[in-house]
Amino acid sequence: MLNNKPADQLKIHFYKYQGAGNDFVLIDNRSQSFQYKDSDIVLELCHRRFGIGGDGLMLLQNHPDYDFEMLYFNADGKPGSMCGNGGRCIVAFAKYLGIIDGETNFLAVDGPHYAKISATGNWVDLQMIDVEDIAMDGSAYVLNTGSPHYVDQVTGLKEMDVFSLGSSIRNNATYKAQGINVNFVEDKGDHLFVRTFERGVEDETYACGTGVTAVALAMAKDQSRTGSQKTEIKVLGGNLRIEFDYDGKNFSNIFLCGPAELVFEGDLKA
Repeated sequence: MLNNKPADQLKIHFYKYQGAGNDFVLIDNRSQSFQYKDSDIVLELCHRRFGIGGDGLMLLQNHPDYDFEMLYFNADGKPGSMCGNGGRCIVAFAKYLGIIDGETNFLAVDGPHYAKISATGNWVDLQMIDVEDIAMDGSAYVLNTGSPHYVDQVTGLKEMDVFSLGSSIRNNATYKAQGINVNFVEDKGDHLFVRTFERGVEDETYACGTGVTAVALAMAKDQSRTGSQKTEIKVLGGNLRIEFDYDGKNFSNIFLCGPAELVFEGDLKA
């Protein structure tokens, strides 16, 4: 319920954005008109049959020390960890609203983020958190790029049953309690092909920003590639690029680069 008003008085002005097929419901909440009280309202808004539909919902809010604050909720209605493509979309949204121009510093759940945006407003380079620790789970890599990720190298990825395999890993004894995002990657030579099962959505998504970031870093470590690098990524929803520096131990200056586009906006009475 919004503002604790009767249900027949609820009205939400929303915006729908997508970044490489990762889609989100966005709300300009600088006026604090959307008071988050119940996960059911987010679940309903993100529902693809009975709501607007999206992999998650974001609120853009005022913050005294930053251009804005990003609050992110998973499609299951629960507060989420960092969402990379969501971060890029909310930067495009902030430009659309006239809050920012060519660059920004904003606050997300994992801390401050810098981003720069094209003049057209549909391409965003988002700086991600530095990464130091990469663990192993058998032959797979496990790391946190703002959200926890499992990265497994495979062949024949196009034909894989990502939903079943990803769900089984996300729900195994090691990860079930906290959940983990499961990424499968196939090295195609000039690019990496990635498919991701996302916790919180509990399904495969068309793209995952923190996921492709984790994949690019894990593959650099796996192949012992150091220095300044650019990694081209293909996902079901399009193409992304990861730029970073790697000194053999730590990853820094990490940028998630890709499209962020307004799909439509409207009003919803709930």
